[in-house]
Amino acid sequence: MKRFLAACSAVASLSVPRAHAADPVKDYPLRPVRIVSGFAAGGSSDFLVRVLAPKLTERLGQTFIIENRPGAGGAIGANLVAKATPDGYTLIFISGAFTAQAASVKTPYDPLKDFEWITTIATYPFVVTVRNDTAARNTAELIALAKKSPGKLNYGSVGIGSVFHLAAELFNSMAGTESVHVPYKGSTDALTDMIGGRLDYMFMTLTGASPHIRSGRIRAIAICSKERSPQMPELQPVSQILPGYEVTSFAGMGATGGTPKPIIQKLNRELRAVMAGNEVVRQMTDAGADMRPGSPEEMIRYVTDEIAKWRRVVKERRIEVK
Repeated sequence: MKRFLAACSAVASLSVPRAHAADPVKDYPLRPVRIVSGFAAGGSSDFLVRVLAPKLTERLGQTFIIENRPGAGGAIGANLVAKATPDGYTLIFISGAFTAQAASVKTPYDPLKDFEWITTIATYPFVVTVRNDTAARNTAELIALAKKSPGKLNYGSVGIGSVFHLAAELFNSMAGTESVHVPYKGSTDALTDMIGGRLDYMFMTLTGASPHIRSGRIRAIAICSKERSPQMPELQPVSQILPGYEVTSFAGMGATGGTPKPIIQKLNRELRAVMAGNEVVRQMTDAGADMRPGSPEEMIRYVTDEIAKWRRVVKERRIEVK
C-alpha cells in the first residue's frame, strides 16, 4: 500500500506544472525603472518625460520613476546612466544639450559607446529672438546689422558650449558675421538682460521662447527649422537666407550601453505605442514639440550626426570650454 501511495505521489508531482521562473529579459520589467534626467524639474525636456512616464507605467505594469540629476550641463545624470548596470532599469532622457556637450567638452563617458539609444521622442526648433528695439526684422536685416558694426552686437546663451551658443556660432560662421558672446548660467538671467536691452539677440528653443514672444517682451524674427513652424507660421526659416542652416533641439530615450537588445526593442515598441495616444500627442503638440518616434538605429544616426555637426562648429569657431 505504501509503495502504491508513493507511486501515486510521484505521478501527481510530475503532473503539477512547476512555477514559472521569471526571465530577466523576456519578462522585463520585473521591478520599477528609473528614468534619469540631467536637468532640474520644470524644463521642456522634463515636461515631456513626465508625460511619457505614467503611460509606460500603465502599459508595462511597473513604475517608471523620474530622477532629476542636474549639474554639469547634464553630464552628471548621463555619467550615472553610463556607469549603471546594463539591465534596462536605468534609462536616460536626453535633449540637444547632450550632443552639444559631447562635441565641446571631454566627458567622463563615451557619448556613443556607453549608451544604447531607444528612440527619439520629439524635436523642437530654435528661433532667433531679438530685443524689442532692435532694428532687424528678419534674418537678412540681422546679418546686415552685424556686418555694419562688426563685433558690436552681442548675443546671450545658457553657457559656453551649449546648443544656444553653438547655434549662434553656426549662424555667424555661415553668415560671415562676428558678434560678442555673453554666456549665462541659465536662460532666466539671459532673458532678463535681453528684455532690459542689454543683449541684442539670442537663439532659443521655440518652447522656451513662446511665452515671452507672445507676451511681447521679446521679438522673434526667424525659425531655425527647415520649414515654417505650425506654432508660428509667420516666421521665415533662416535657411531661406543661409541655405543648409538648421538647428533643432530634441528629446530622446536611451539606456546603459550593453543593455540586451530585446529590452531596447521592447521599450521602443512601448514608447511608440504611448506616443501614438491622442492625449500624449495633444500635450506634446501644445508644448511646441514635433513628435519624432523612430527606430533605435535611426536615433543612433541622429545622435551621431548631431555630435559631428557641433564638433565642426567647435573646431571652426575655436570654441573652448574651460
